[in-house]
Amino acid sequence: MDRIDFGIIHELQNNARLSNKELAARVKLAPSSCLERTRRLAASGVLRGFHADVDPAALGVGLQAMIQVRLARHSRGHVEDLQEHLNGVSEVIGYYHVTGEFDFLVHVAVRDADHLRNLALDSFTTRKEIAQIQTSLIYAKLRKLVWPRLNQADDEVLEA
Repeated sequence: MDRIDFGIIHELQNNARLSNKELAARVKLAPSSCLERTRRLAASGVLRGFHADVDPAALGVGLQAMIQVRLARHSRGHVEDLQEHLNGVSEVIGYYHVTGEFDFLVHVAVRDADHLRNLALDSFTTRKEIAQIQTSLIYAKLRKLVWPRLNQADDEVLEA
């Protein structure tokens, strides 16, 4: 990857709806070359998709929370079973398998406090893999759409 590839990635992270013509102009490249590079970035897995940013309230989401989960046992089976379960719970919008006091941080979106309580009781405390949960309400959320570029080699390419 070179400076132009990083430029394409940067521009698409900020606005994935850019037309190829607009994108090419921003990275100072011919539209045909820009389209070829964008397709190559997608085919190689660097670009994994294009997403819409949706207002949660428009979907009836009135409350978001992080549910911290401590496993009953630290076994591959428990981890995989819990991940499979979380993938099937519609209120789960993301999770992280982490180190520390808890094993998972699970981001959930619900209508209200009653919905959150029922979700905790029905989808978490009934699971054999789970020893304990702790719930924290989310008051504010920031999701950066642009990943930092941390690869040392990438900086060397830019300086050339």
